[in-house]
Amino acid sequence: MVCRMFRLETEVDKARRDLLRTRLREANTTASPILRALRGTPDERDVPLHVWAVNDPDDDLAGGLVGYTWATWLHVTYLWVDERHRGTGLGAALLHEAERIASKNRGCRSSRLETWDFQAPRFYEKQGYEVVCVIPDYPPGITEYTLMKRLG
Repeated sequence: MVCRMFRLETEVDKARRDLLRTRLREANTTASPILRALRGTPDERDVPLHVWAVNDPDDDLAGGLVGYTWATWLHVTYLWVDERHRGTGLGAALLHEAERIASKNRGCRSSRLETWDFQAPRFYEKQGYEVVCVIPDYPPGITEYTLMKRLG
């Protein structure tokens, strides 16, 4: 039940979104000594991590990985390999390079990612990732997997 003193609005409002994010961050920092300890450190913010596979002769994109590091974690957001180069080890090379940078240069101890059942859960398991969450019907008819791996 909603208190009658408030009106509920549903429009997209970026200023309110930013205010909400700030207030939630403040509440989380107050509640968690771990998040409080991150304040003011380099680990406090997401740091982008991109790895590209480019064909030398034509500068064509053969594959890539887009992710970020945060608080000793690598989060792989996207990993894609052009169909012509699948099965060649390029996906594993992209993933391993991102893990190497995250581990050696940024102090990451773990990696996480999400993938759908028709994408690459078995590929990631072959790379040492383990399934930690399965969400059926997300979206309907598809299963989403969250996987993680301890680095180094």
